[in-house]
Amino acid sequence: MNEHSRHAAAHPATRDTIFPEQAPILLHEAFAGDQHIIRLQAPEIAAHAQPGSFVHMQVHPTLLMRRPMSIMRANPKAGWIEILYKAHGEGTRLLSERRIDELVDLIGPIGTPFKLDGYRRRPLLIGGGVGMPPMIFLAEHIRRQATDNQPLVILGSEVPFPFKARPSQILVPGLPAEVIAGMPLLEDWHIPSRLCSQQDFPGCHQGFVTDLARLWLDSMEPRQHGEVEVFACGPTPMLKAVAQLTAEYDLPCQVSLEEHMACAVGGCAGCNVRVETETGPAMKRICVDGPVFDARQVFPQAG
Repeated sequence: MNEHSRHAAAHPATRDTIFPEQAPILLHEAFAGDQHIIRLQAPEIAAHAQPGSFVHMQVHPTLLMRRPMSIMRANPKAGWIEILYKAHGEGTRLLSERRIDELVDLIGPIGTPFKLDGYRRRPLLIGGGVGMPPMIFLAEHIRRQATDNQPLVILGSEVPFPFKARPSQILVPGLPAEVIAGMPLLEDWHIPSRLCSQQDFPGCHQGFVTDLARLWLDSMEPRQHGEVEVFACGPTPMLKAVAQLTAEYDLPCQVSLEEHMACAVGGCAGCNVRVETETGPAMKRICVDGPVFDARQVFPQAG
């Protein structure tokens, strides 16, 4: 049994930990590229959410079909969660029009999360597009749970980032001096971050997230690779590239998969993915068996 399988067995996804909530909208901000951040008062979900968790949201009262949304932040004390989403279809465009104090119907938190402890000294978190939120949630968790660790967060986007990038004040050895754009929230947490895009955004690495990750890894002594583990969420081509990179360097890697879902609680099996296990290939449900999986199990060809 590999490390992620042991972790999943220790933190099973069950219906006893999923809560329905009518969540008032506390904050709803719009950003370039039809991106939005919504903060919802959902105390049960906030209390039980873990990095990698998502909610199944009824985006508008007129649409019965729910949408899965990754949780970007959760504040158990204040009882709120935050979600970053892109308005790209009828449902999310209707969601983008909703206002403060309106109620949003949620079910959550759902899913098997990323590992929650025992991190290597240098966690590398890679997020692309709407795959950024789980990485932000995980970065905050690592900051609180593993204070001696030195995480690095690499974020990529081909539309403007949903925040105003600022020059990082945290030196990251091995990265080009001109790549200085970082995420302010992570900087405030004293977690170094770097941004990637092919759109010539100022201060960003002009290329793929895996290109920048490779530069960072190549700057290390080979023995230091034993201090690195990788976590990623984003589009499938990006995750495949991350899996290939980590296989080359023999690094442990967990990926969070994105998929359309119907029930999102394991009943319909509409979000199955083929996974390689010790006993052979098996079909796993992304909603409750995932969305987090060992990269080698999902992308065995990368090895």
